[in-house]
Amino acid sequence: IALAFARPSSTARTTPAVSKVCREMSSTAVEDTMAAAPETTPESFEDTSSAYRDLISKLRTVTQLQRASAVLSYDQHVFMGNSERTVASRGAQMSALAGLIHEKSTDKAIGELIETASADLASFDGATSDEARILEITKRDYEKNERIPSELAGRKAALSSKANAQWAKARAASDYSLFQDTLKECFDMAAEVATAVRGENTDVPLYTQMLDEFETGMPASRINELFGTIQEALVPLLTKVLQSESKPSVAPLNGHFPIKAQEELSREIVTALGYDGDHGRIDVSVHPFTMSFSPADVRITSRFSEKEWYQGVAGTIHEGGHAMYEQNLNDSGLSIDSALSLGCHESQSLFWERHVGLSKPFWKWATPKLKASFGDDFGYSPEEVYGAVNNVTPGFIRVEADELTYPLHVILRYNIERDIIEGKVDIADVPKKWNEMMKEMIGVDVEKDSDGCLQDVHWSMLAIGYFPTYLLGSATAAQLAHYIKKDIPDFDEKVEKGEFSEIKAWLTNKVHRHGQRYKS
Repeated sequence: IALAFARPSSTARTTPAVSKVCREMSSTAVEDTMAAAPETTPESFEDTSSAYRDLISKLRTVTQLQRASAVLSYDQHVFMGNSERTVASRGAQMSALAGLIHEKSTDKAIGELIETASADLASFDGATSDEARILEITKRDYEKNERIPSELAGRKAALSSKANAQWAKARAASDYSLFQDTLKECFDMAAEVATAVRGENTDVPLYTQMLDEFETGMPASRINELFGTIQEALVPLLTKVLQSESKPSVAPLNGHFPIKAQEELSREIVTALGYDGDHGRIDVSVHPFTMSFSPADVRITSRFSEKEWYQGVAGTIHEGGHAMYEQNLNDSGLSIDSALSLGCHESQSLFWERHVGLSKPFWKWATPKLKASFGDDFGYSPEEVYGAVNNVTPGFIRVEADELTYPLHVILRYNIERDIIEGKVDIADVPKKWNEMMKEMIGVDVEKDSDGCLQDVHWSMLAIGYFPTYLLGSATAAQLAHYIKKDIPDFDEKVEKGEFSEIKAWLTNKVHRHGQRYKS
């Protein structure tokens, strides 16, 4: 609006006024008046290139359709029933919408507009900002989408809907056999899509192609190197910690904690950190997640147990970190204003969960809130709560794992899905392989599938290649924590006082607002 008012294109309306002044003033005064007249704002590239304007319009239409699909997905995960007919109906809806999105994403006109707009930009001599990067990202995504037939995109969406329902049933029954065949379909479908996207470039390993969907430019060979280094250093450290005779008590975590009180506590904490509840909502789901329909509507879910309060709080903080990233992206409706990568996204959630939420200053601030929520029976000090939440105890569940065993949970999943794609592990052998690696790496005996290979939702969503981003994000979060304390020397003091606005603003300035303007 400001540009529109500052950009008059006609001189006719100024000419009479200037002429009258010319008749009544000296030539010097006229020169001064003319010199002081506001200059016309130069036209932007979007003003001059109709191809670019048309391209942006088409891209924003696709974005809105994708957001509508996200609404259907959120409803299925949070509110929708789980009957076979209901799931089939939702699968048909999502398949139809996926086909439409794919059709519009691969419209030949988009490819032509990209070429024309790129030529226009090359000859444009005015000031530009993000146009070159927008065209680069759009061309990359268009060429990738173009390699996926509409029929394949529809089948993928339908399978994801069916698989999620099958996974939920199998997990509830703790019976892998109920999900085994569908899981094979998921891996086969993911491989089919990755093969299509890879095209004739068979030098790229198939699993690396899958990883590229979530962490662009990060090959499996590099992750093998990084994760090998981490595992080599972590396993002996974990052994040393577990042999310590000075272990904090976990008593502050256990007892009876009303679900309603936990929900209100979690909402209070995540709002204080910076999550904007007026532009989102918090719900409960089987597996905590975040979903954005736009920066104006970003929703998170968590899960709670009456027997233990910390996992609900930690899950809400984690998802709140994701949500704050999404809420502080620019709302252009273009890919340039979406998250850089899943690893970058995880760095935001793990920064808040680990580097704030596990710190001693945080629990000095938050422990009085625990007492207010759970009553006088919760008589633990901040020191005791801090020790309890940082206790190292090998367990079965990734999202409940302590900071030392968590990376090993991720590496286990990475190794299994990589080996499935490379033909080294059969789908039927996943529980056996999983349990063997849990014993070898973390030292626990998995006795039921719901505590083992059925605990995560990712494979049912065909998100194969997603798991490594958790550990990449963890490493990035540690680097962010290092540098923010250089820029905000009183970081700990602010956390202890519950003053989080400057910390959030730093993350928005350094990470959120940039979207995909820089390559990962």
